Amino acid sequence: MHQGFRSRAAAIVAVSLIAVIGGALLAWWQWTRYTSATGTLQNLGYVLQWPLFGVFPGFMFWRIARTARRERALAAPVPDKPEPATELDPRLLYQQNRTITTVDAEHVAYNDYLARLADREQHDAG
Repeated sequence: MHQGFRSRAAAIVAVSLIAVIGGALLAWWQWTRYTSATGTLQNLGYVLQWPLFGVFPGFMFWRIARTARRERALAAPVPDKPEPATELDPRLLYQQNRTITTVDAEHVAYNDYLARLADREQHDAG
């Protein structure tokens, strides 16, 4: 793993932790202001807002890491040529009981290959 990537990731984690701690401290400060004699509903709003600000950098770090993992998985080598199908794939049947009269085995295999790629993309997106 590249040294610059590790130091960058460590810096992002450090900033995320500082943001969480800072957000919690600011929320606590706003709570004490809200419960004081001069407290307003605006202070209560800040009590709810500061933790969200504190968690946001960590959330973004998680999203960036998840996206990078997904891109690495999609960049994994895929077989050059799909395996030929030996029989009619039921997914190739038309609606209303109309069937394909001539089926090219390579065409069936290619459709199966595309379906596997779509399934993998759907699985990674969830």
